[in-house]
Amino acid sequence: MGGAGADRRIAVVGGGMAGARFAERYTALGGPGTVTVHAAEARAPYNRVLLADVLTGRYDAEAIALPLGTSRLRTGCAVVAVDPAARTLGLADGTVEPWDELVLATGANPVLPPIRDLRRAGGGGLTEGVHTLRSLDDCARLAEQAGTARRAVVIGGGVLGVSAARALAALGVRTGIVHRAAHLIDRQLDEEAGAVLRERLAALGVETHCRNRARALATAAERAAGVHLANGHLLDCDLVVLACGARPRTALARAAGLPVATGVLVDDRLAAGAPHVHAIGDCAEHRGTVHGLAAPAWDQADVLALRLSGADPGARYTGSRPTSRLSTGGLEYAAFGAVDETLDEGLDVLRLADATRGSYKKLVLRGDRLVGAILLGDLAGLDVLADAWERDDPLTGHPLHLLTAAAPGPAPA
Repeated sequence: MGGAGADRRIAVVGGGMAGARFAERYTALGGPGTVTVHAAEARAPYNRVLLADVLTGRYDAEAIALPLGTSRLRTGCAVVAVDPAARTLGLADGTVEPWDELVLATGANPVLPPIRDLRRAGGGGLTEGVHTLRSLDDCARLAEQAGTARRAVVIGGGVLGVSAARALAALGVRTGIVHRAAHLIDRQLDEEAGAVLRERLAALGVETHCRNRARALATAAERAAGVHLANGHLLDCDLVVLACGARPRTALARAAGLPVATGVLVDDRLAAGAPHVHAIGDCAEHRGTVHGLAAPAWDQADVLALRLSGADPGARYTGSRPTSRLSTGGLEYAAFGAVDETLDEGLDVLRLADATRGSYKKLVLRGDRLVGAILLGDLAGLDVLADAWERDDPLTGHPLHLLTAAAPGPAPA
């Protein structure tokens, strides 16, 4: 089997953000051979982070397309089997494709919460009016129904849930968020920031129901008519959006005998437990972590492209320090590092809040080093803060200047 030079065949399984990034970088670096991206969707790869903005009409589908360099793209081409020993892929149409290097970038599936009557009777899919928001097809279906919807309920108050709720409100749909935790985006924001975010959403027409969970779906004429909460309340609606996280797609890897825990297990070389097999992105688990974010997926894609192209065969992925960020429809926040000072007695905190602007800033410090930050409603100074955190250098002067140096002046009277 050929495996070097112009005859080299690199197969990428998955046409999401990680797979597209690897293909683009590999070809840009002059990697030898042919890269073929096998995408199960009928569309070319696109930026899923911007789906909420597609929903509002800020972008169209073409505007969020991702480059692939000179790679080959096969859309509507689901891979159903991987044979690491024979180095072949089995496709849904019955054909078998050989490869010399395999990159698994199979992504993740949306988590469906245990809510009664969420599915149609007989297991025929989700009840009419219930949606996920993971693909452009999901986005198109949701936009169509939002045009006639009275009220929507978003189940899940993480980044995706808040983005979806904001988008639906922008379309004129009365929207509520149901979230089990004490405040929204609880993995990245603290309680004070969560309270500010809740107030900003309320001003945009979005209600928030925290410390609660959806227990059952109310239906009428076999479609969604409301959501029963665990506290006994019923939220009337004719549109439900599930934003309860994602679970790595590992079925192909597991069936191929590759090591799988939560995700496909990879080492610092992004090797996936068999010769010439690699995994990146939402499906990969590295040092016990599945990131599920775009920035780490691209970090992994970049490292693997350096390795396989020959530009840097010794490149290693040792982890990512991602910034969680949301910017949509006038609602924006960024957070990174350790934002919960209660977990370490050695941490100090500096906060600035402006109720009139609906902004909140927080620095978490260990001595003279920045270990985490939250910026909500005002991202001025974000680049400076993120750079200080990435470098892990001692801060010069009083840390207050990091919050105020680039901040805007008082609002006009």
